[in-house]
Amino acid sequence: MVSWREICVVNLLLVFGFVAFSTAAVGDGNGFQNFSFPAIYNFGDSNSDTGGISAAMWPVNAPNGETFFGKPSGRAGDGRLIIHFIAEKLQLPYLSPYLDSIGTNFRHGANFATGGSSIRPGGYSPFHLGIQISQFMQFKTRTTTLYSQLSPNRKVPPYKESLPRSEDFSTALYTFDIGQNDLSYGFQHSTEEQVRASIPKILAQFSHAVKQLYKEGARVFWVHNTGPIGCLPYTALYYTSKPGYLDRIGCVKPRNEIAQEFNRQLKNKVSRLRTQLLQAAFTYVDMYSVKYAVISDAKNQGFTDPMNFCCGSFYGYHINCGKKATVNGTVYGTPCNHPSRHISWDGIHYSEAANLWVANHILNGSFSDTLFSIDEACHHPQT
Repeated sequence: MVSWREICVVNLLLVFGFVAFSTAAVGDGNGFQNFSFPAIYNFGDSNSDTGGISAAMWPVNAPNGETFFGKPSGRAGDGRLIIHFIAEKLQLPYLSPYLDSIGTNFRHGANFATGGSSIRPGGYSPFHLGIQISQFMQFKTRTTTLYSQLSPNRKVPPYKESLPRSEDFSTALYTFDIGQNDLSYGFQHSTEEQVRASIPKILAQFSHAVKQLYKEGARVFWVHNTGPIGCLPYTALYYTSKPGYLDRIGCVKPRNEIAQEFNRQLKNKVSRLRTQLLQAAFTYVDMYSVKYAVISDAKNQGFTDPMNFCCGSFYGYHINCGKKATVNGTVYGTPCNHPSRHISWDGIHYSEAANLWVANHILNGSFSDTLFSIDEACHHPQT
């Protein structure tokens, strides 16, 4: 098992922008050389779901996937998600969804994220974070058992070539992109004041999930905060309130303020976890700021109006991406011709072009807090 000191060396690489760190040779004066992440284990919602909800519940239809995969591939978007770009930078294969039974390969990790998932139970999806953690624990136990049953001199069965090595669990990267649906579901079924008041309980369950992974040997955590929910076209179109509720770029201020409060408390929670899990290294990534940056500067970054989206329709008649309808002679739901010019793919999810822009700005550490917390992660952090 790699030590906490060695993990911190890897985290330094994350911070200072050596994006190709997965193959870089580094030394700490004690013989540590050539550490690389052998696997990624991801937990989240549709922002990082690579096919879980599609395999378990309902298919994601065309034109989803048209930009990169050339066909629907279980992703809510026209192409790659941020988790794909993370895998690319680490020179690892794309993650197979844990819930998919066909064509999966878990040698270099697994994706437990599913569309609609939240941290707490009772949202849009049954696969909340607690379920995802339970799935991981079962996956790890069964994998370890299979390897323990194999004698040293026995040839490795073909099916084990698609499973992670037992020792890889302690040196893998554990990524989180979840929490947006806790807020979105709350907005739909309660008041904004109630959503704000629910944040501590939501994050208590997040903390519990991280501690469960730590007990299972996880040591390196990459945590995304939630994006500017008020800047999603879907939110802006359906939100009505008093005059002045939109900011200068058309985002819904009250929703963004609650997202920012969620992120403030999440950052504090991660800081607290550093003091409790002394052998862990955390990178807290400010997705809110990087996404707001591209939305607020859309034109200069080569995008159209950020409140426009490519697939589906919410204008007068609601049509989800992948469906069409004709109303009074008007066809709704035809996708745009140039998704790369749009930040939003379907009013809720980002386009591949926007995901790439975001990935390029977070993977070098520019939007992470690790620059200010390496000593906390490596020694005895104080809040």
